Amino acid sequence: MHVYGHIYSCNYSAKCRSLQATELLERMSRANPVVIFSRSTCFMCHAAKRLFCSMGVNPRVYELDEYPGGKDLERVLLELVGGGGDAVPVPVVFIGGKLVGGMDRVMGSHISGTLVPLLKEAGALWL
Repeated sequence: MHVYGHIYSCNYSAKCRSLQATELLERMSRANPVVIFSRSTCFMCHAAKRLFCSMGVNPRVYELDEYPGGKDLERVLLELVGGGGDAVPVPVVFIGGKLVGGMDRVMGSHISGTLVPLLKEAGALWL
């Protein structure tokens, strides 16, 4: 954008950063059959990762507290999943590029028997 003869990059705008983070989140969530957005110190995130690994699924995990631009991704995730306050209720799980939700939804799907079919459909499980 040209303003008074200068070229300004979209990177300086919070709105533009949000759009970039949204596009990045969409690409990240589709890059692997199972994607978990996590925080490295979160117990429930650890439990989600262990659940998938115990099923033979190799999730792609993004630790938001260690990922460059993690704060921007957190804002987009907060818009998607809601929650009380300013913090994203992690973990946030995507299967086959689709938002499943947090640990409560993942465990509910696991208990009801719908998680394995989701994983098979996404190509995360072969058996």
